[in-house]
Amino acid sequence: MVVISRIAAALVLAWGLVSVPALAQDFSAPQKKQIEEIVRDYLLTNPEILRDAYAALETKQARAEAEQRSGALKTYSDLLTKSPYQANVGNPKGKVTLVEFFDYNCGYCKQALPDLQRLIKEDADLHVVLKDFPVLGPGSVEAAQVAIAVKKQLQGEKFWAFHVKLLGTRGQVGKAQALAAARDSGVDMDKLAKDMEGPEVQATLQESAKLADALNLTGTPTYVVGDEVVVGAVGYGQIKGKLDNVRKCGKATCG
Repeated sequence: MVVISRIAAALVLAWGLVSVPALAQDFSAPQKKQIEEIVRDYLLTNPEILRDAYAALETKQARAEAEQRSGALKTYSDLLTKSPYQANVGNPKGKVTLVEFFDYNCGYCKQALPDLQRLIKEDADLHVVLKDFPVLGPGSVEAAQVAIAVKKQLQGEKFWAFHVKLLGTRGQVGKAQALAAARDSGVDMDKLAKDMEGPEVQATLQESAKLADALNLTGTPTYVVGDEVVVGAVGYGQIKGKLDNVRKCGKATCG
C-alpha cells in the first residue's frame, strides 16, 4: 500500500500546483494508477479544495502583479508624468497628477469621460496626463496617430477640447473621424498630414506600449494615481478619493 506521505505528494502533483519529476518517477505503474483513483475520489468528495486552491492562486498572482506594478511605477515615474510625448491637460503645474491610459474606441473610456471632466473642472490643482493606448483595433491606432499629430498644434485646453470631441464621437472611431474632429478644432490640415508622418507619432505609441507592458495593463481606461494603478471606469468618487489621499498622506490609500 502507498504510504500517506507519498499520497500527499501525489495530490500536489495531480493538482498541478508544483512540478517534481523526480518524485513522480518513484512510483510504479500500479501505484500511479492507485494514486489517480485516490485523487479522483478525494476531489469528488471534497471539491471545495479546488476552489480554495484556485482562490489561493489568484491571491498569489494578484500579489505578484501588485509588486510588479509597484516596481514599474518607481522605475518609470518620469516617463509616466513628465514625458515629452504625453498630452498634458488640466493644470500642468498641479501638485497632484492623474495619468490615464485610454483608447478612442473604448466604451468605458467614453463612459468615464464626464468623471474626468468634472475632476478637471473642480480641481484647479490637478495635472492630467493622457496616454494613447490603442488596443481595440486598426481604427484605434489611426485615431491615436491623428491625435498625437494634433498635439503638435494644440496644447492644454485646446487639445482637451479636441480630445473630448473625438472621444465623445458615437460609433467606431478611425482616421476619418479623427481628421474631422481635428478640422473642427481649427487644426492646419496640411501641417497635420506632415506631422502624422513624423517620428514623434511612432515614438509616442512605442513609449505608451512600453509603459503598459511594464505595468501589465491589458485594457482601458487604466489610471495611475500616486503609487497605485486603478483599472477600469471606477467612477468619480473613487478616483477623487485617491487623489485626496495623495494630498493627505502621499499615497493613493492612506492608513
